[in-house]
Amino acid sequence: MAEGIPLNDQDRIPWLCCLHDILRRDHESGQNAILACSALKRMYRCILETRESDFRSVTHRREEDRPAPLKILFIHLDGPADLIAKRLEKRKGHFMPAALLQSQFDTLEPPSPPENFLTISLEKPVSEIVAEIEEFIRNMY
Repeated sequence: MAEGIPLNDQDRIPWLCCLHDILRRDHESGQNAILACSALKRMYRCILETRESDFRSVTHRREEDRPAPLKILFIHLDGPADLIAKRLEKRKGHFMPAALLQSQFDTLEPPSPPENFLTISLEKPVSEIVAEIEEFIRNMY
């Protein structure tokens, strides 16, 4: 990405498996965690939950042979490309160049049921976004 070349699935899968392992470790030690990553595709979110790249492969394995999926709330920050481009231009020292933004939109598969997610508009002030997420989480428990 830093070189202006979009990542593909093969680039992302090992990284997502590592993130799953971190989340699983935190879960098993009784800790909640917040992870910030794009998780652009349904497959990527499935890896974060199960460490499997295909939900069907998880459901076809014997139940006793697979750990329970992690309970993850995905926050989908939704906004127009021009707003996100302006924000990217203001970032200093970030690894993703603004030139790759369109490739991110091309890859994006917005979350949908039965995924556990909350979609929030990026057009709101950050304080409202944070408050909405906090309220949603409070109401979950």
